[in-house]
Amino acid sequence: MFNFFSKKDDVKSNEFVAAVSGEIIPLTAVKDEVFSKGMLGDGIAIIPNDDFIVASCDGVVTMMFPTKHAFSIKNVDGIEILVHIGIDTINNNGIGFKRYVEQGDIVKAGDKVIRMNTYDLKNEGYDLTTMMLFPGFEKIKLTKNNGFAIKGKTIFAYYNKEDLNGDFK
Repeated sequence: MFNFFSKKDDVKSNEFVAAVSGEIIPLTAVKDEVFSKGMLGDGIAIIPNDDFIVASCDGVVTMMFPTKHAFSIKNVDGIEILVHIGIDTINNNGIGFKRYVEQGDIVKAGDKVIRMNTYDLKNEGYDLTTMMLFPGFEKIKLTKNNGFAIKGKTIFAYYNKEDLNGDFK
């Protein structure tokens, strides 16, 4: 039905790109227990140095919060990634965020999804650490873990349990 559901040899559906450029930190370092204790799933956090949040994979936007601080995308394999921008940013009621897509839209990895006004949000005291989470997944393998993420570049992949080889965080 949708073109993006047809697999291509050069596209690895199990890989995800960074939603934003910035410093990679482990979820355990996030200053909110919901994330640091993995209550919403495994993943990573990025301290952004960019205003634009992009799609982490080809897929369908399955959820877009009205406050524009979080969204999820489901890929061709049915794996859903949740991107949550900042801590307590829900309290700003969407101010400081601009949405480029709607729930139900089809996106490609690297497409603009949200623009945040980092200057104003930081001045209002918000921590803009952005979490990329896989609800229901226990372990995610980081493809790039040198401490810096580049928006739109592959950052991690998921694997079936039989593919696990102990090389996980």
